[in-house]
Amino acid sequence: MNGENADRGADRVVDGRELEPPEPFILTMEALDEIQPGQSVLLRLNREPFPLYRALELNGYAWETSHGEDGTVEILIRHRP
Repeated sequence: MNGENADRGADRVVDGRELEPPEPFILTMEALDEIQPGQSVLLRLNREPFPLYRALELNGYAWETSHGEDGTVEILIRHRP
């Protein structure tokens, strides 16, 4: 999760690691409203956002979750094909 590929090719990045809920959720949903099909949003958090997954499912998004050695959880979100 470091270096040149730190943003995993995302078009938008939301770093919610220092934010209090529900701010990361709100910022992520706003970013998703602004992307086009084929684009993606990368969300970084300190914990797994289980309520977000249900909202993504209901709104037609697909996601990939990865866990960093430093405890960071990254969720790469795209429109479902």
